[in-house]
Amino acid sequence: MTTEDLTRNGLGRTLFSMTWPMLFGVVSLLGFQLVDSAFIGQLGVEPLAALGFTLPMQQLIIGFQVGLGIATTAVISRTLGNGDAERARRLGGLVVISGSLAVALLCGLLWLVRAPVVTSIGADAELLPLISTFWVPWLLSAWCGAVLYFGYSVMRAHGDTRSPGLWMVVTSLINLVLDPLYIFVFGWGLPGAAWATVTAFTVGILAIYPALLRRRLFHFDLLSINPLPALRQIAGITGPAMVSQLMPPVSAMLATALVAGFGSSAVAAWGLGTRLEFFSIVVVLALTMSLPPMVGRFLGAGELHHVRTVVRIAVRFVLVWQLAIALLWLALSGVLSRLLTQDESVAATLQDYLLRVPLSYGALGVCMIMVSVCNALGLPLRALAISLVRLFLCYLPMLWLGAWMFGLTGVFTGALLGNLAAGTASWLLYRHGMRLLTREQEGLGRESGLRHDKAPSH
Repeated sequence: MTTEDLTRNGLGRTLFSMTWPMLFGVVSLLGFQLVDSAFIGQLGVEPLAALGFTLPMQQLIIGFQVGLGIATTAVISRTLGNGDAERARRLGGLVVISGSLAVALLCGLLWLVRAPVVTSIGADAELLPLISTFWVPWLLSAWCGAVLYFGYSVMRAHGDTRSPGLWMVVTSLINLVLDPLYIFVFGWGLPGAAWATVTAFTVGILAIYPALLRRRLFHFDLLSINPLPALRQIAGITGPAMVSQLMPPVSAMLATALVAGFGSSAVAAWGLGTRLEFFSIVVVLALTMSLPPMVGRFLGAGELHHVRTVVRIAVRFVLVWQLAIALLWLALSGVLSRLLTQDESVAATLQDYLLRVPLSYGALGVCMIMVSVCNALGLPLRALAISLVRLFLCYLPMLWLGAWMFGLTGVFTGALLGNLAAGTASWLLYRHGMRLLTREQEGLGRESGLRHDKAPSH
């Protein structure tokens, strides 16, 4: 897909056509996690606790693979925009090989230090045998998931969001079918959930990678691209992007600790509210996957005016869409809060949450899009700065200030104001970055013109 293909039918229509498959993919991934938790929950408290102690390690692996996926999309799409399809294919092969090896090393390291790691975060000695039997298939499933994700990233970089979206849905359905079979029918218990995931991801790998080879979207002639500079270029985006991915869980823990000071009912309502938030911004999550390939292509082709246009389209859509979601939650706040919990105290607190926080989902969506766009523009440190500003200069300080001044209601108002401030700051940081890129591009154009003028005539 060339930049002409992206603009032929209008940028808005192209963005929609690339986003809706990822929307189904994101929803299916959410269902993936819920299905695993639901079936494991039927095994009892200990298996569920063992799963809980696995989650921080899972976030670490996912943070790395998503960071590398962001770098893959940014670098390959920009190379395609420059018109160098052959180098883009070699970069795809380099990412798959280096990423797979890096995740394998990370999984091996986690296996070696599993006992001290889970003990340090509170696991009892009685849980260690169960965790050990679970971690072998779980680490294998994490590696298979990363390899599959790298294939998805290469496809997205080439403008194909339909295949990744489709196979996200297919692998989720396979997992849904195999979970009860492996856990209960075969009697494998907790490890059965991990083996079901391994099977689902393996099917995805066997579908995605032959398709990549057939369409010649990557190959392994790596020495011809001088891999060390290419790896440094990819790592320059992967590092900041990975840190950005790991900051929200840290922020969430700090926010939960603050809310915990108001009692268990407050924590329960906050937990329900944040789960609703995650489902409320699912369209934004899909946009953060579909926008970077377009932005990278336009950047590589030197067409920054198209970048501005497509980003404006995305931002306007998010603001309108999230406002509609907020008004829906506002109208249903009383009914929804009592539908989600039978506890009157939790329901009342959740209703208070729904009257305030969803009004800032549009600004939160803008912030997430700006992080994604800045990574695609080759500005990973600016993307990291946006994440830092959002969480540690806007969101968390506003939560603390609100709690100090007005109690629990102040926490919800603080979340509203913090997200609004973060959205505004992220937009300004993106605009400043675009001005710098424009000046850089204009400077390169003038240098090229001067060299042309000085060239001897024949």
